Amino acid sequence: MKRINLFTVILILLLNAFITMALINKYMDKSVAIDNSYTEYSSKPSKASAANRINSITEAVKAVEPAVVSINVIKTEYVRARSPFGFGFFDFFGFAPMMRQVESIGSGVIYDPKGYIITNAHVVSGATQIKVILPDKREYEGVIAGIDEIHDVAKLKINGNNLPVARLGNSNDLIIGEWSIAVGNPYGFLMNDSKPSVSVGVISAVSRNFAARTDKREYKSMIQTDAAVNPGNSGGPLVNINGEVVGINTFIFSESGGNIGIGFALPINSVKTILAKI
Repeated sequence: MKRINLFTVILILLLNAFITMALINKYMDKSVAIDNSYTEYSSKPSKASAANRINSITEAVKAVEPAVVSINVIKTEYVRARSPFGFGFFDFFGFAPMMRQVESIGSGVIYDPKGYIITNAHVVSGATQIKVILPDKREYEGVIAGIDEIHDVAKLKINGNNLPVARLGNSNDLIIGEWSIAVGNPYGFLMNDSKPSVSVGVISAVSRNFAARTDKREYKSMIQTDAAVNPGNSGGPLVNINGEVVGINTFIFSESGGNIGIGFALPINSVKTILAKI
C-alpha cells in the first residue's frame, strides 16, 4: 500500500511539473508576441502626430508666403576718390568723385492684384534698377509708383498676371503677447533662394515713438516684436495668427547688426493711409 501511494505521489508531481512548464511556455510566447507587435507599430509615426504639425502658425504662413517678394536693388553711389599719393599735400587739391554700383536686397509684400507692392523707402530709395522675385521664381522689373521718405514707405509696381495677394489686417487692435510672424528674405544674396524665411515671436509692445533722426525719417507708433528680423527683412510683412499683414518690418536695435529680439515694424493702418497719398 505504501509503495502505491509513493508511486501516485511521484506521478502527480511529474504531472504538475509538466502542466506548469506548458503554461509558462504558453504565456511567454504571448508576451513576446505582444512586445514584437509593440515594437513594430511604435516605430511608425501615427497619423495623429502628423496632423498635429499643422497649426495656426503654419496656416498663417501658407496664406501670406506666396505674396512675399524679394527686392533686389542696384544703387549708384558717389564716393570721393583717394589720392594715389596717399594723404598729405596732394589731398589739398581734391579729386573728382567716382560712381560705383552697389547691390542690396530687401523684402516686400504684394497687396493689390494689379501688381502693387509695399516695402520700405530705404530699400529702394536711389535705385537705378529694381528686380522683384516671387517665391515661385517669377521675376519682374519693378518701378517706384510712390515714395514717402519721411515715413519710410514705398509703393512699387510690377506688371504680371495671376499675382498672389496678401490680406492687410488691422494694427489698431493688436494684443501685447499675441503671436507675430515675420516673413522676408534676410541674407538673400547668400542663400540665392527666392523662398522667404519665417520667424515667430510675439508682439512685445505697440505705439513706440523714436526721436528725430539725422536722415529726417520719423518713426511713430511703431510695433515692437521679438520675432527675428535681420538685414534683408526690411519691407517684409509682420503677420498675425490669421495670416493678415499687421506691420511692415523696418529696423532692429542691434550693436552687432544681427537680430537680438528687438525689431520694429510700421503699423499697417499707418501704411494704408500713406499708400493712399503717394
